[in-house]
Amino acid sequence: MSNPLKLIKNGIFIENPIFVFLLGICPTLATTSSATNGFGMGIAATAVLMGSNVAISAIRKIIPDEIRIPAYIVVIAGFVTVIQLLISAYAPTLDRSLGIFIPLIVVNCIILARAEAFASKNGIIDSLFDGLGMGLGFTLSLTFIGSIRELLGNGTIFSLPIMPSAYQPALLFILAPGGFITLGILIALFKNIQIRKEECKTGDETSYDGWEALSGCEGCGLSAVCGSAALSAAETEENKEVDA
Repeated sequence: MSNPLKLIKNGIFIENPIFVFLLGICPTLATTSSATNGFGMGIAATAVLMGSNVAISAIRKIIPDEIRIPAYIVVIAGFVTVIQLLISAYAPTLDRSLGIFIPLIVVNCIILARAEAFASKNGIIDSLFDGLGMGLGFTLSLTFIGSIRELLGNGTIFSLPIMPSAYQPALLFILAPGGFITLGILIALFKNIQIRKEECKTGDETSYDGWEALSGCEGCGLSAVCGSAALSAAETEENKEVDA
């Protein structure tokens, strides 16, 4: 069994579904107009993640490979239905705010990805803590984004007044464009922190003089698919031989 704390830390920081893997962007942008909505969406997704991970891990050996994805979706849909009914019964205001995004958890790529990448290959306890870690990473990300958007767009956090009465809310931040702006800035900051931490561990510093490190095929994420990276490497070796 893996270290539970390591699995939780992995989901919150190392493999954060929003800031690292960029998964679940649609519900992230749609439900983070306030901290309450973001927190509620995160908790609902966390409950589904934990339940579906445990269930899929328990039955992984009896599911034929040919139908594993449909089987995962059926399991996830069952947990989503339970969570939706609970929210409707005990938090009707949140249910109205989140709307269609609660049932759409069924096709949330974070949950399906963890089912396929982790729960289907690991034991029940590890899968439980993996779901908890990923869920906490998702919840904290949504709550943080929602808090910033609500603070700048309404002057409150969790509906509690924070800004002075003279503050003029920037309504842009509680609209869709503000969601894109906030998310983009936070992703950039999170990535920068990760790069700095890696530099501290290795003692190396990354140079971006004149965008040199990002230019050409080497800086493209699809270079491995189209084969241009290998071609560029071959050209580099050929140039070295000519210079020699």
